[in-house]
Amino acid sequence: MSQTADKRSRGLRIDFHVHLGLYTYHQPWVTEWIRQLHPVGYDEYVRFYNDPGAFEELLTAEGVDYACILAELSHITTGICTNEQVRDFCRNRPRLIPFCDMNPHLFTSLGDELRRKVEDEGFRGVKLYPTYQHYYLNDPRIYPLYQAAQDLGIPVLIHTGSSVFKGARLKYGDPLHLDDVANDFPRLNLVMAHSGRGFWYDRAFFLSKLHANVYMEISGLPPAKLMTYFPELARNTDKVIFGSDWPGMPAIRENMDAVGRLPISADGVEKILGGNAARLLQLTTPIS
Repeated sequence: MSQTADKRSRGLRIDFHVHLGLYTYHQPWVTEWIRQLHPVGYDEYVRFYNDPGAFEELLTAEGVDYACILAELSHITTGICTNEQVRDFCRNRPRLIPFCDMNPHLFTSLGDELRRKVEDEGFRGVKLYPTYQHYYLNDPRIYPLYQAAQDLGIPVLIHTGSSVFKGARLKYGDPLHLDDVANDFPRLNLVMAHSGRGFWYDRAFFLSKLHANVYMEISGLPPAKLMTYFPELARNTDKVIFGSDWPGMPAIRENMDAVGRLPISADGVEKILGGNAARLLQLTTPIS
């Protein structure tokens, strides 16, 4: 069977949560933490995969058809991966899907800026970092961004739950604040990165069941623990999306295979590993 035929037989594989290995600036505690996962050759590893062609080869080796590449403007907590850096990394590479970041402390007209990023620069989603940038998700300042994202038909990925990095404020990661947003913007797809990791697994699960437009994303969570965190996961596979958090979690294929071994239906596995993300990103076919 050809590689393309095999991809079609198993459905799309989409990694909804990928960072660039080399930021414009990383806080030292972030680099130190990631190095623990790459005890040998970390600097060479991230430099090599800072080339988008090499990174696409990594995706192929890991069995991933598409990856969402995330900008980050979290100066005081993690670092800076500029929107321009992500835009240029993904340019003319359709399997790399750029997500911008709109830090409300840096932009005054969030809605207008997001429209420009999407319509003029080709971004296809937005990532929010409330625990790193210190704002509540139902803050009225963020509402113009939500309105623009709803009008544009793009998903909003949001860091929810805990963080190990200095300067993070966990109170801003409570997914309960998305209840207001989901009600006020019913056509806006909201994706909870890390699914309330650490404190709020129950809230993330309940919100995804309650609201048609709220999804769980499982990056940074060990697949073997998912049934412990979410005992009724098998009943919610329409609302769960795979993400790796690469390079912090480098074993993409290994984690996808582990999801496939969970006690859920084969159809549910397909939805988690790509089907649900494909619907939100309006993707239909694999890259040949």
